[in-house]
Order: sequence, then structure tokens, then C-alpha cells
Amino acid sequence: MRTVLVCGAAGFIGRNVLERLAGRGDVKVRAVVHKRRLPEDLAKKVEVVEADLTRAEDVARVLTGVDHVVQAAATTSGSKDIVDRPYHHVTDNAVMNSLLLRACHELGVKHLLFFSCTVMYPSAAQPVKESGFDGNITDRYFGVGWTKVYIEKMCEFYARLGKTRFTVVRHSNVYGPHDKYDLEKSHVFGATVAKVMTAKDGKVTVWGEGTEARDLLYAADLVDFVEAALELQKTPFELCNVGAGTAVSVRELVERIIARSGKTLRLEFDRTKPTIPFTLAVDAARAKQVFGWTPKTSLDDGIDKSLAWYKENV
Repeated sequence: MRTVLVCGAAGFIGRNVLERLAGRGDVKVRAVVHKRRLPEDLAKKVEVVEADLTRAEDVARVLTGVDHVVQAAATTSGSKDIVDRPYHHVTDNAVMNSLLLRACHELGVKHLLFFSCTVMYPSAAQPVKESGFDGNITDRYFGVGWTKVYIEKMCEFYARLGKTRFTVVRHSNVYGPHDKYDLEKSHVFGATVAKVMTAKDGKVTVWGEGTEARDLLYAADLVDFVEAALELQKTPFELCNVGAGTAVSVRELVERIIARSGKTLRLEFDRTKPTIPFTLAVDAARAKQVFGWTPKTSLDDGIDKSLAWYKENV
């Protein structure tokens, strides 16, 4: 039976991957946690290991005997940190991924899947292909964007050495169960749900103008891609966009979440708060061509599922 290591297993994306793999029965799952813990019922289904992935000795320990790695561990947060503390996303992520990639090569791990993102792409009116990265990263994303590109290139470098296969996933804005529904640390979807569900004065305040637009991907659809890549990839290296393919403005997103929540709320805009004026959707044709993957969840269905999860868990 293959052993799959899920790094960042208590985080947003890692938790969604872990729950899916833990329910399969045909793989052994090892879950890496650090500062957060897993619920007892889920922890019983997997092997839980505690580690700091910025330490080489911890990386070597958790990788021993592993066939596949799903690398979802990262220092992440929302636009407030990207504006106010841009270094927050750079150092630890570069260190932990450098150590993981080297150890996978040295220990002969068969496959590593790395969650990159789309911050290296320019703002664009049409969905962007993987080739759309032209080396110019917007100032607000400079640090995190070049860190992601560095790790992607390290994946390609180690893939050329021939011991480990690598999948780089440039996913769009993911939302759904286990997201950070927190106004300080969450991305746009989680923050919006939190604002709508906790509104007390009949209004929802949106940072900025609400004109920036994002490609929104439901978490279960991203996990579908992970499973396809783990099963189907035979080549040394693949890099794929994974997204819904449509850009939705923040204003439209807030209006749709309000409508699906059943609440009556008005919109207000706070133009003094951090905002990143940017529009992006990704072209995921390569993911379909290589892995047969397409997203299944419409935005309205995803909002309904997310609101239901929020009401039950938050």
C-alpha cells in the first residue's frame, strides 16, 4: 500500500486533501501538523506526525518511507499581510520547500505535488494560460510571487535529476470547508462570508472599490485534481493551472453571498483599507488535457455548501 504524506494537514487545503485521502482505504496517509491539531476522529484514521518543516531533521524524519508528498504547508494569509507585511510569505516558505525538495530527491520519494498559486500572473481581461507568466510580477505580489516561481523552478530542477516526479499546481482562489473565516487572516471569500454571517447593523463593508476580480475554485474540485495527478502522472514534471476559468468581482461575490444567505444587507465601501486592484482568471485547458480534470462545482453551489459548513462549524 502506498504511503501519501500530507504536509500542512491541519490547514485549509491540506485538511480538505487529508479528509478525502483518509476515506479511501487504498492508501496509507501520514499527516504532518505543526501549530494546529486535527480533530480526534480524523486523527484516528491517519498517522499523525508533528514537525517543523523549516528544520532539516524534521523533514527527513517525516519523509522516511513515503511514496507521495502533497505539499500544502505554507505561511499564508490575506491581502492585509500582503500589503503591510509582505515578507511574511517569503522566508519560511522558501526554506521549508527547499528542504522538502532536496530530501525527496535524496530519499527517493516517487512524487511530490506542490501547491503554487497564480500571483505571478499579470492582471488580464481574458483567462491566462501557464505561458502567461512573462517575468513581470505586480509590486504588491513581488515577494510571494517570486518565491512561488523559485519553488516551481526547483521542482523542475529536481525533476530533471530523475528520481522524483513533480506536479506544480497554479491554483486560483480556493474556498470552501476549513477556510479561514477570519477578517484578519482570510482571503476574500472567507472574509466575505464572515462579514455577511456576523453582520449586526444591516450592512457589509467591502475594502476598496469592489471592482477587483478573482477566479474562485471550490476546494473539492481542487482535491479532485490532486487525486488525478497522484494516479495519472507518468512524466517527470507537469505544471498546470487549476481554476474555474471565470473572474468574479468582489462586489458581485458579496452580493451573491448575501443573496444565498437569505439576509437583507446593504453594501458599503471602505476605500481607506488595503486592496489589491487586480483581475485574473486562469485557463485550465492543460489540466483537462493532461489529467482529464475540469471543475464540477458552480459558484452558487459552492457558496451554498460553504455557508452550510460555516453554520455547522463556525
